[in-house]
Amino acid sequence: MNTFKFQQSKIALYVCAALSTGFTANVFANEADEQKGVEVIEVRGIKGSLIRSMNVKRDMSGVVDAISAEEMGKFPDTNLAEALQRITGVSISRNNGEGSQITVRGFGPSFNLITLNGRQMPGTGNSRSYSFENLSSDGVSALELYKTARAENPTGGLGATVNIVTAKPLSSGKEKFSLSAKAIHDSSNVAGDDVTPEFSAIYSNAYLDETVGFSFSMNHHRRDFQQQSAHIQGWLANVDLPTNLDESKVVDHRPIGEDGKRVGNHFFPRDMNYGISDYQRERSNGHAVFQYAPADDMVFTLDYVGTKVVTGMNSISWGMWNDFGGNINAYEIDEQGTVIYADISGNDGSFTASRATTEVKERSLGFNFDWQVTDSLKLTLDYHDSQSETDNGADKGLGSHGSVVLGSDQLTTKIYDFREGEVPHAEIIWKNGTNELMASEMDSHFSQFVHSPGETNVKQLQLDGIWDAYYEEIGLVNIKFGVARTEQEMGGSNAWSGLIGGFLFNPSWPEMFPDGMFTKHDTSNFLDAFAGGGSDLNPHYYYTFSFDEVVARSEAFLTNELLGGDDYFATTAYHDMGSFSKSSVLEETSSIYLSSFWEFDIADYPVQINAGVRYEETDVTSKVLQDVPTEVWWKGGSEWHTQYLPGGNNTLTLNGEHDVFLPMLDIRVDLTDDIVSRVSWGKTITRAPLGDLAGGRILSGSPKIGSRSGSEGNTNLQPYESTNFDLSLEWYYAEGSYASIGYYDKSVKNFLSSQIVSTTIEGFNDIYKGPRWNQAVADIEARGEQATNDAVFAQMQANGATLNEQGYITPNADDPLMTWDIRRPFNAPDVKNIDGFEIAIQHIFGESGFGIGVNATTVNGDVEYNADSLDQQSPLEGLSDSANFQVFYEKHGLSVKFTYAWREDFLLGVGQDQGSSDNPPQNPREFQQLDMSVNYDVNDQVTVFFEGLNLNNETEQAYGRYERQFLYARQYGPRYAVGVRYSFN
Repeated sequence: MNTFKFQQSKIALYVCAALSTGFTANVFANEADEQKGVEVIEVRGIKGSLIRSMNVKRDMSGVVDAISAEEMGKFPDTNLAEALQRITGVSISRNNGEGSQITVRGFGPSFNLITLNGRQMPGTGNSRSYSFENLSSDGVSALELYKTARAENPTGGLGATVNIVTAKPLSSGKEKFSLSAKAIHDSSNVAGDDVTPEFSAIYSNAYLDETVGFSFSMNHHRRDFQQQSAHIQGWLANVDLPTNLDESKVVDHRPIGEDGKRVGNHFFPRDMNYGISDYQRERSNGHAVFQYAPADDMVFTLDYVGTKVVTGMNSISWGMWNDFGGNINAYEIDEQGTVIYADISGNDGSFTASRATTEVKERSLGFNFDWQVTDSLKLTLDYHDSQSETDNGADKGLGSHGSVVLGSDQLTTKIYDFREGEVPHAEIIWKNGTNELMASEMDSHFSQFVHSPGETNVKQLQLDGIWDAYYEEIGLVNIKFGVARTEQEMGGSNAWSGLIGGFLFNPSWPEMFPDGMFTKHDTSNFLDAFAGGGSDLNPHYYYTFSFDEVVARSEAFLTNELLGGDDYFATTAYHDMGSFSKSSVLEETSSIYLSSFWEFDIADYPVQINAGVRYEETDVTSKVLQDVPTEVWWKGGSEWHTQYLPGGNNTLTLNGEHDVFLPMLDIRVDLTDDIVSRVSWGKTITRAPLGDLAGGRILSGSPKIGSRSGSEGNTNLQPYESTNFDLSLEWYYAEGSYASIGYYDKSVKNFLSSQIVSTTIEGFNDIYKGPRWNQAVADIEARGEQATNDAVFAQMQANGATLNEQGYITPNADDPLMTWDIRRPFNAPDVKNIDGFEIAIQHIFGESGFGIGVNATTVNGDVEYNADSLDQQSPLEGLSDSANFQVFYEKHGLSVKFTYAWREDFLLGVGQDQGSSDNPPQNPREFQQLDMSVNYDVNDQVTVFFEGLNLNNETEQAYGRYERQFLYARQYGPRYAVGVRYSFN
């Protein structure tokens, strides 16, 4: 099919500018043109989607990209995040193998604002980041991505603002209906169903001479899958190394300095773990719109969007925990200081069963009134109340995320080996003389339960206006103005049971668990997508056992009468031995904006200017409720536990404020009928994360040696503020075909950084390296024995230290004060700069049916992480180059499309769960994924289709400072779907 092309006149530009007030789905509404008597031949399918998206890019002010639905009920990708990654400058992060959150031009999820039909959406749960995998693509007509500042847009999108556009029934007019069914097969699935369903339905119609409109969409999706993984929780810098090891036990590849000592830092892994997690995920989405137009110049719209996602998880994991110093028997360190081999004594090996059900509920209720007051004045009043709740305690039996940990400390030594392959090996030699723990030796270690629900609410009232002041003699087309009031509250709580149930194998109760409770498996099919995995992996075995049976036996055996103190087994996060904290941040923002649109000629070149300014004032209120910590007790080995004042919850309320002035300027010059040049300048902001704004101090509940950490908030943190410059050139050389190149530069001030301050707190004395500890070490080494933590614990008792009724050694007044590493956020005084290029080519090969799309983005900046420095740093997360490729064929009812996405290594964040206080990084490795889809139109109403995702069986991997500092490896496998779609117009 062909699409007629009209030369734009000043009047056409005038109408276009008026229609593009704020965000609107009318960009994609051909029906509106039909109602005006303009002849439109609609091009559907892939080609039609690409043409509509290209026209948005061409016609909008500033740098705007879009993705349009191919037809009602058919979006180019089944996942909105994976659809957005086709846009130049956008890369995505994944959750459970699905596209989840976006990074735009190097700025991660928390820097990008998500709106729904122009309304600011709450982040998922207790955060600013929106997770796209929770929203079905059915019912979405377009995605608009604004990379440059707009005065009329809500603030928060320093990287970009993404507007999700849904269809309106009065814009569509005629009756439309679409129904589809899909059968999904996830090749990773083991425990669930091999085939799971997805159903969707969409309906839209206008009644009573198109004065009343109603539309709805619904989708239900289920996916059963398995994640296999290996991971290390963190790396410790410059741990104590023993000085009495035989030279044959030490290999150190670091260079030797002039003083004869090794040059550089050294790093050891805190633990090594492996796991298999089986998931069942169900997602239900619903969207309903009611419109009423009592007159030609008035439209009332009431709409509701609801989402419910329930993800159930059962997992088995196994691994080992490491302490260092006197526990080290031998090691090998590579040139960068990373240990790649270590022989370590002490601590334990464990086998863990975990269970959790997480529920995400999102809803948005909105009201909109459009009133064309006069021929030149239009007003829009919009209000919405939106909410996102996340609850990891949706398992009705547990009410929390529960883990039961079994294992033993009866080991001789542990071997960590990452000298080759893609996955480290971890082998334990037990005192039974083998490298296998017998089922009869399995003992209770501890259990823990965590409940951490979060919620974000947004209430927003907006009044927007546009005055069509078309004065040809001065070139003024229109003036936009508006005011808004936004209240956003983010809050969450965290309840932790503590480590309960007679932890640390002392005393020992292996008789609790009969041998028949355990099933042994080999690892021949585990992590077999990685070199060194599968049958090559050590450990070569693992046990599975019933979570419910462990719970039942523990409840019956590990009672308070047996354990004493506050200890007893119960499946609750709100345990007497646990801790509780709750925090919330309320942001109340008042804003006003004014912008103007100009159009005129300079030397016969058509010029458009969009200039505006936005001003906002924000009041911040933080409330924190938390337990009052008192001291830290030692249970032995690596078990150190913070104690709290009984009934001593403390509430702290803090206030902050800030205001911002955000000007913007877009200039567009049409060099020819087909070549468009743009220059944009403006300021955008992103506000600080909730955890940093919440005041108060929180200390770790399990402050192990080397991991004694805490955090403090700062309610007066100023938002990130970026001054942005864009320059681009676009060539629209044929129908549906274009090439573009753009340069962007972002200069960010108030860059949020964190410093970890080593501090002592009065009253917190530390047993570690106190007089009793040091004497025990001296006594052990005088006998020529190894001073492991377990040996020190026993020797301290032999020297007269007594255990309290809960089995702990408690601190003495002559013990030194404990040193805590407290993370504190602050606004860095320096300015950070990020720049890069975006290149895109889209070409449709005439009437052949073939087409391609290629884009690439480079990102550079002075915000990268310096792996060689232990100084605390404030890099930009998400900085990476990316590229996308799409090729398709569409003709005679058949469409075939292949899409390929690539993203280089990038910084996911700083700080590791059990890393040292130098804020070590997390770096996902390069990722590339190949997807495909095939559609065949049986007739005008029926289409059958096939989808294949992750056809190249890509895996996920990450490392710390250096590539041999392994953090995780995950594999999922390809996914396939077949389905049928029925639709009519």
